[in-house]
Amino acid sequence: MGSLAADEAANGTSTWEKIASLKRQALWESIPEEWRIPTELLPASTEDDVSQWPETCGWFTDEELAITNSTASELIAQLTSGRLSAETATRAFCKRAAAAHQLTNCLSETCFDRALQTAKERDNHFKAKGTPVGPLHGLPISLKDNFHLKGLDATVGFASHVGDAATSDSALAQLLESNGAIFYVKTNTPTAMMIAESVNNVFGRTVNPLNRQTTSGGSSGGESALLVMKGSPVGVGSDIGGSLRIPAACTGIFALRPSAGRFPVRNMRSGMPGQEAVQSVIGPMARTLQDITLSTKTVVDARPWIRDPRCLPIPWRDVEVPSCLKIAVMWHDNMVRPTPPVTRALREVFTRLEKAGHEVVEWDPIDQREGLTLLSRMFVADGGVAIRKELERTGEPWRPELEQYRLAPELSTYEMWNLHLERVSFQNRYLDRWNEAGIDAIICPTIAFNTVKHGAFRHVGYTGVFNVLDYSCLSFPTGLTVDKTLDQEDAQYRPLSSDCQAIHAEYDANMMHGLPISLQLVGRRLEEEKVLAMAAEILNVLSP
Repeated sequence: MGSLAADEAANGTSTWEKIASLKRQALWESIPEEWRIPTELLPASTEDDVSQWPETCGWFTDEELAITNSTASELIAQLTSGRLSAETATRAFCKRAAAAHQLTNCLSETCFDRALQTAKERDNHFKAKGTPVGPLHGLPISLKDNFHLKGLDATVGFASHVGDAATSDSALAQLLESNGAIFYVKTNTPTAMMIAESVNNVFGRTVNPLNRQTTSGGSSGGESALLVMKGSPVGVGSDIGGSLRIPAACTGIFALRPSAGRFPVRNMRSGMPGQEAVQSVIGPMARTLQDITLSTKTVVDARPWIRDPRCLPIPWRDVEVPSCLKIAVMWHDNMVRPTPPVTRALREVFTRLEKAGHEVVEWDPIDQREGLTLLSRMFVADGGVAIRKELERTGEPWRPELEQYRLAPELSTYEMWNLHLERVSFQNRYLDRWNEAGIDAIICPTIAFNTVKHGAFRHVGYTGVFNVLDYSCLSFPTGLTVDKTLDQEDAQYRPLSSDCQAIHAEYDANMMHGLPISLQLVGRRLEEEKVLAMAAEILNVLSP
């Protein structure tokens, strides 16, 4: 049991609420006074879009803005050449991350002292040797809360994990740091990382910087909010049912969901330890495709299979995509039709790809419902015991979003084995259909909408089915934004389910106006390099 939670339970002097309150206070106190926004500069609580606040507030210097507005690729070019010191870059991102948290509640941990000490070591090495410490020399990288960093908690939204500081870094953190990266913050997640919005009883709710009335998604929603606020050049999250791609779509950034075995997962905290019917994977999040490719290649080139026995010894493979790709478009998943802006984006991609000479066909969503049902059954196979035990340790209540876990019956071992057999059968049939169609990829929604109001998230079918299949997937912004004039509900619309009906009933074109629209590119299992290469071609086709 974590030390703070254990002490409070033993003394009988407090509840989960006090533990959570103390944790929030500790997080606030970890932000130095110089990085706390002056009250008179804070945007009004009614100001929905705060993404441009750093540019207009007058609180950041021109140098700080230039640094934090740069992409990871641009920063690395400066850092590895000595044109920019690691300490200067790190200080700028620490300040902007602190500001992002004060506006969106996106952080869970800070380690600013560690970051600045590491940065000084990077600079000293460069001065002494004249060479960088690896390809990520001096680059600040943010991590989702479930990554262990020595001396920091990884609560994943549970009060019971408060005070249970990690004794060592996760394998992925070790790999990145040995290649020059600098860690300075960890980001907020939902309880157990099993809610599609980043909200929990310890830190509260993370909001979308583009419209604070809407969600930044989950479970890597702290990362997506931080990246949109440019408080991080590149982040790393995890994905078990869409936890990278959903928040990327909600905020209009890029996220890659690799197949299991490409990124190391050793020494990380899980919300449901031992659940491996559908594997959680790690992947990068960034504002540009170039930075996604850079970070992915860096991890693969560092031979992660040396650090984690679950990683596959597959070196990076340079891929040239065919001049004529065969891409299948999935207009809906037979469960929820996408809202008007997402449908418009799909039509635009379909038309642009055809005009560019690619072969575009339609993908029959006949198998999607079975895939989502399998995912749901695997998630609740333990009857919610893993989550329940953590909540009971401090008396923390169930969040309403986790109701399916609270009520689910526990499967027997035999029943679980049979569920595994159903999963394999599903994977086999999907592969056969893919081969028969002879396609290179599927393009479909990442989520059925661009984002939603807080508490209104429904349906992870567009992402979760591909977790069951373990396919390589990328969520990417199309460059299109919601237009309240163009994106009105079609009079011919007919719902496919109760979720479909609710999603379309709640769609608010006025609220969503101007927000980014994303789609998902799906490749075969372990085809990360090809997915990234195809995405570059698709973005080229979509460019004005």
